Amino acid sequence: MTTMSMVQAINSALDCSMARDPGVLVMGQDVGYFGGVFRCTEGLYDKYGAHRALDTPIAEGGIVAAAIGMGVNGLRPVVEMQFADYIYPAIDQIISELARLRHRSGGEFWAPVVVRAPSGGGIRGGQTHSQSPEGIFTHVCGLKTVMPSNPYDAKGLLISAIEDDDPVMFFEPKRIYNGPFYGHNNSHGGPSTWATHADGEVPEGHYTVPLGKARVVREGRDVTVLAYGTMVHVAEAAIAHSGVDAELLDLRTLLPLDVESVAASVQKTGRCVVVHEATRTSGYGAELVAEVQETCFWHLRAPVERVTGWDTPYPHAFEWEYFPSRERISEALKRAVACD
Repeated sequence: MTTMSMVQAINSALDCSMARDPGVLVMGQDVGYFGGVFRCTEGLYDKYGAHRALDTPIAEGGIVAAAIGMGVNGLRPVVEMQFADYIYPAIDQIISELARLRHRSGGEFWAPVVVRAPSGGGIRGGQTHSQSPEGIFTHVCGLKTVMPSNPYDAKGLLISAIEDDDPVMFFEPKRIYNGPFYGHNNSHGGPSTWATHADGEVPEGHYTVPLGKARVVREGRDVTVLAYGTMVHVAEAAIAHSGVDAELLDLRTLLPLDVESVAASVQKTGRCVVVHEATRTSGYGAELVAEVQETCFWHLRAPVERVTGWDTPYPHAFEWEYFPSRERISEALKRAVACD
């Protein structure tokens, strides 16, 4: 086991997969010689050559279209979008072609393509470098959607995604890419009010974390918190701050969702708080609330709470006010347990 950041774990996953299977390749803008804008593909160009660490033009639709053709012909391409915000020009290829191919061909053709995308805020990226579009892709039949919260899961989930025969959207929260993680009191901004670490122990070799299975981060009896990505860390800090005995589930895979684990936890606690960084209206949290209501209605002792980003374009100067904070989540936890 080696201590790794999420960037290092993702790089290790790609390296392991490329070493095991000559059909695995990485492709995208600056992923080859330069090693990627966040260095997730660093060293792969030198180790595997330009034909397997492939620099592409700035044409996201064309990149995904080429990856589909590669996948149909037996390769396993891993596409990197430099930022999740840049994925929109490729949406037609992803939704109309990649996601539908197996169904449209009656199972005759499929394309095992992974689309990696650094998502979310926390790096002062502004409106076009900080979005969280994962909810869009959970609406698309034929895709799997993943967002890890720690290096161990990032490596294991990415290897599982590469080895899966279905296309996978793999969102990487860049706020926790490189270890130290800071939280701010977003009622007034200012200096850090708490800190934690997002690095961790990761095996150097090949292993997998199954898609579609949530992880219990913390057991509790009073309320269930559902989160993923960066918000797992913020929710964990909020639970400690609030003093509420909350159970925290890291969903890890948004589609397929581990409904059994979600239902088991909420039926035990009788209360639920849903947390995500993306905007509130039609966000993924709405689907979680619906699932909880359908599977746990007779067990609920309080309304399900949502703590999310605001319904506004991502604010450059006020991103700490935009994030669901430790304080906002803590208040939601206290409201949930106050109902009886």
